[in-house]
Amino acid sequence: MSDLLLLGLIGGLTLLLLLTLLAFAGYSGLLAGVAVSAGSPPIRNVTVAYKFHMGPYGETGRLFTESCSISPKLRSIAVYYDNPHMVPPDKCRCAVGSILSEGEESPSPELIDLYQKFGFKVFSFPAPSHVVTATFPYTTILSIWLATRRVHPALDTYIKARKLCAYPRPDPFHVPTGTAGRLLCA
Repeated sequence: MSDLLLLGLIGGLTLLLLLTLLAFAGYSGLLAGVAVSAGSPPIRNVTVAYKFHMGPYGETGRLFTESCSISPKLRSIAVYYDNPHMVPPDKCRCAVGSILSEGEESPSPELIDLYQKFGFKVFSFPAPSHVVTATFPYTTILSIWLATRRVHPALDTYIKARKLCAYPRPDPFHVPTGTAGRLLCA
């Protein structure tokens, strides 16, 4: 009888573990849809401190860490110039850094000097008039993995179906309001 009870407990715990993993995946966005639209941008003109990277996008984590270690309270941003499904990983280009200011405010000269001291370049992006955006939940680390497989193809499908010219592609997790997108050509 104790062997059956032990097997039952192991089976029950295994079932609970599987249910927990499924709930975690669902919470992370496994069943969530990707909402794609075109319209006003989620961010206005911004000034960013960035470093350029060429190579697999998966290697950009160190740049996010470096940028955040300089000023942890600033929001991070990445602009991906190439579609990783169409460009070889070693040829993919991106800029990774921090948003120093947004809208009409100017970043402090001390903040600019601090980032430049660590080798970051500073650039101001004008506010685009129209962008293509995609929303996907960012609740756990698994959300990032799910989004890389679902958001980029959804953006591509939307852009191709409407014959839009849209570039570059900001990172879905480092742009305010949890949106990703591409600027539309004028």
